Amino acid sequence: METEISHVTSRGNDRDVIFRDELDYLTFLRILAARREWLCHAFCLMPNHYHLLVEASPVSLSRGMHRLNGAFARRFNVRRERSGHLFEGPYRPEPVARDAHFLEASRYIVLNPVRAGLCAEPAAWPWSSYRQHAGIDARWGFLAEVHGLFGDTEGFRRFVAGGA
Repeated sequence: METEISHVTSRGNDRDVIFRDELDYLTFLRILAARREWLCHAFCLMPNHYHLLVEASPVSLSRGMHRLNGAFARRFNVRRERSGHLFEGPYRPEPVARDAHFLEASRYIVLNPVRAGLCAEPAAWPWSSYRQHAGIDARWGFLAEVHGLFGDTEGFRRFVAGGA
């Protein structure tokens, strides 16, 4: 089946926080890593929403997002003894059709916490793919390599810094 690249976002219901502590972030990333039928090129988890840059067939993306958001919401609700919707609505996929769009989406995603005022530079935000693609750490083994598109990790860093 043909795969497509999508910039996917999902937000907390009523823009509420969906990641309240480190365990929430780690739980979400463990569930994301289990999506073996996807290639995840970039991600950024923000307190009340997240961004993914994934390559998958349309059917796999739809099923996988249902499982990802559903599994995370169930764990979140059980842990906090709450019920109800965690996410605002269905995920929003934006097709990434050109190489230039892929590069810009990669940069946009990892600059999200900087632009939101959560940190001064993307390397300071632990819940994105920036640190791995920039060669700072290799914590997220499920990520597809993108820094090769920029020559090396330093090229990736320069590209991201050019958009700040």
